[in-house]
Amino acid sequence: MLHSRILLAAAFALLPLAAGAETPGVSHDEITVGSIQDLSGPIAMLGAPVRDGMLMRFEEANASGGVHGRRLRLVVEDAGYDPKRAVLAARKLIQRDRVFAFLSNMGTPVVMASMPMIVEAGRPHLFPFSPHEATYLPLHPLKFQIYAPYQDYMAAATDYMVKTHEYSRTCLLYQDDDYGLEVMKGVEAGLARQGRRLTERTSYKRGATDFSSQIARLRAAGCDLVVLATVVRETVAAMTEARKLGWEVDMLVTASGYSAQTHALGGPAVEGLYGVSVLPHPYAEGATPELAAWVARYRERFGAAPNVWSVMGYTAADLLVQAAQAAGPELTVEGFRVALENLQIRPDIFGGPVYRFSADDHLGNRSGRLAQIRNGRWQLISDYLH
Repeated sequence: MLHSRILLAAAFALLPLAAGAETPGVSHDEITVGSIQDLSGPIAMLGAPVRDGMLMRFEEANASGGVHGRRLRLVVEDAGYDPKRAVLAARKLIQRDRVFAFLSNMGTPVVMASMPMIVEAGRPHLFPFSPHEATYLPLHPLKFQIYAPYQDYMAAATDYMVKTHEYSRTCLLYQDDDYGLEVMKGVEAGLARQGRRLTERTSYKRGATDFSSQIARLRAAGCDLVVLATVVRETVAAMTEARKLGWEVDMLVTASGYSAQTHALGGPAVEGLYGVSVLPHPYAEGATPELAAWVARYRERFGAAPNVWSVMGYTAADLLVQAAQAAGPELTVEGFRVALENLQIRPDIFGGPVYRFSADDHLGNRSGRLAQIRNGRWQLISDYLH
């Protein structure tokens, strides 16, 4: 622990944003925040609601006077889920827009390509949509994460599913990049708890639309559980292909496929799909009065119903607002970091986890829950898994 503190002290010595110096993105009346999303590529259906959720929370804060009188401004760049475009977007946000921090950048390939440049420039890298351990380890003053890492939650989910349903032939369909490889490590670890190994694995290239060969291979292997390291569109395509062949195998998708768009697009083909839940979906039906009012405000503002990605964007933006408020009127990166590490976060209206950070731990949550699509909507079926 002492070694970690020494490393942190050394890191801060290199930051150009110490108290008393000009803080990029912070002026007398404004705080500028950047975000790299997919608004035109294969996961645009996730990036758009994340953007809208963040924007909604910032607009609420601005309507209440901002943060110590400063208005929050969100600048979003579209990387189309392309790592090369993400690097260009990060450079623009750092150099031209001079953002104070990066919030909820979307996608593991995008994050892994752009994060080194962001932290080297001295900008906080906050809550990216990439549950990769590199987003919080090794401990770094600028890296904070709230999403449980793929390896941890997929190990727990796989272990739970195999133990509960007594599967004997677990297989994996995975995206051929950092995302898929991290999920694979988690699935293998979960199977090892049961003294088992993967029966078969097969990959696909990012953005693929045809899964006929992969599904045929997994079916030929006699899989009784298929774990999907996919996102929404690919989840629907894989399950549709399996059902078209009459293969009713159980499937479990990561949190990247846990979305209302999955059952909206997949219909009967995705009925029964298991998924790892980050937090409950904000369905208007059966919602508490507070949540129902939030859903109505979102629908009025954006002309569409919110989904879990809307909530995650909103929640991430809320954490930034809380930390910036707690940091005081003289906002610096170091002051923001200290405030976030000591933030007392309370349960919210969405039913998600209570995030906690400390000087020695920048991962705010380590667990997920299991859900299943039943009668056309996600239902939670477990408590937090460990």
